[in-house]
Amino acid sequence: MSVEVFNRREQKYLITKKQYEKLLEKISPYMRADRLGDEGRYTVTSLYFDSVDHKIYFETKNKLPFRQKLRLRIYGQAGLEDPSFFEVKQKHSQVVNKRRTSLPLQQAYRYISMTKDGSKEEVKEMLRDSQVLREIDRFRSLYQLRPEMIVSYDRLALFAVDDPQLRITFDLNLRTRSEDLHLENGPDGVNFIDPGLVVLEVKVNNSVPLWLARILQELECEQRSASKYCTSMELLRGHELPNGINKEKVVLER
Repeated sequence: MSVEVFNRREQKYLITKKQYEKLLEKISPYMRADRLGDEGRYTVTSLYFDSVDHKIYFETKNKLPFRQKLRLRIYGQAGLEDPSFFEVKQKHSQVVNKRRTSLPLQQAYRYISMTKDGSKEEVKEMLRDSQVLREIDRFRSLYQLRPEMIVSYDRLALFAVDDPQLRITFDLNLRTRSEDLHLENGPDGVNFIDPGLVVLEVKVNNSVPLWLARILQELECEQRSASKYCTSMELLRGHELPNGINKEKVVLER
């Protein structure tokens, strides 16, 4: 199992399609497309986990100083033998730490089913080869996590020509579903953010470069927290949350 670790700062913006098009034009001299996908364009589909009482949702919604999420992610269209990525994403003091391990999708499903069915010896054998998977297993046990929903979106990923640590992503057509929690069945779902809006994320190790800060200011890009998981939860499960959140009010508009 391959292991990857990321530590970085992330700034999120909610922008219009018009701002998106202008921003692409202005940053094009500084950026180039990610190697993944078709010139940096690909679909991300993630299976998120939560507890019965939605501990993960409330940690994020209440902006606790330390909070974390667990998801199983694929890129593009994947079959059971294709790679998937188990990820633990943690946030503390505005710094995002992400640890993930890659394994075939079918094997990831096997791990989920074994822990559910109590096949302890088989689980121990799988965990022996991966420190990250052991962390994931402890996290799942502590929070009693179970598959909750699928979130998907079409992404354009860019990184800076002179600084590969500066990464910019644009997420469009954001969808979610709580039925059919099989990643291999595609990214279908209902839009949980107005299709006319784009989630922009600027990911850096230290600070945003001056040239990018000036462009964002010029185009009046508004920095705004936009938790994909929380917004999806409120749309799909709002009636289960305290005070019965009205799902019509959580589809972000501008």
